[in-house]
Amino acid sequence: MALKAVIFDAGNTVMLINYGVVTEVLAAEGFEIEEAAVREAEYRARVRLDPILARRNSTEAPQIFQTYMQFVCEGLGVQWGVAAEQALHRLAEYHRAYNLWNQPNPQAHTVLETLHGHGLTLGMISNSNGWVERLVTERGLRPYFHFVLDSRLVGVEKPDPRIFQIALDQVGISPAEALYIGDLYSIDIVGSRAAGLHAILLDPAGLWDHVDCPKARDLSEAADLVLMQLS
Repeated sequence: MALKAVIFDAGNTVMLINYGVVTEVLAAEGFEIEEAAVREAEYRARVRLDPILARRNSTEAPQIFQTYMQFVCEGLGVQWGVAAEQALHRLAEYHRAYNLWNQPNPQAHTVLETLHGHGLTLGMISNSNGWVERLVTERGLRPYFHFVLDSRLVGVEKPDPRIFQIALDQVGISPAEALYIGDLYSIDIVGSRAAGLHAILLDPAGLWDHVDCPKARDLSEAADLVLMQLS
């Protein structure tokens, strides 16, 4: 069956974590670390977090955010203590106020334009705090998407197959006609596959060799894999 729609995750996919904010918060607590190192540590933290999420812990639970950021700190060699705890507290406050995943992926406009130009319907499904549509709108990305589903607003979150079915119903297509792109195996890949969609996992640092799905280093490479299915 021909591919008709590509559905994207938001955080770490179309919208990136604000690594600059993480770097600044750590610096304010005395940890002088390069932003590139923060980015690499965050890539590793995703993989460490995945088995915890596989136990059906909500990605939006405060303790999951804290664990995730603690994994980032550990990956940077930041010793745990009062300063590190204060940094995590400040990051949690920032996330509640602004959503930490507020930077558009530099490849997003080109990739979305390319896929849309090939006649594909584009959508977004995000486990989020109610902010995701506002963020993609502010960054000029909303016109590309036929729909944007935010778990806080629809009342169900990935990997529950129901949120993917809500998306399919909005477009009026079957699961086999859609493909999902995301960054967490137990949330994005397991969930979308359970709903019958094809799936691609973003693996920017080549750390997900242990999982059984197509992988791409970035959005551009994921788009290439999508276009191969159209040829």
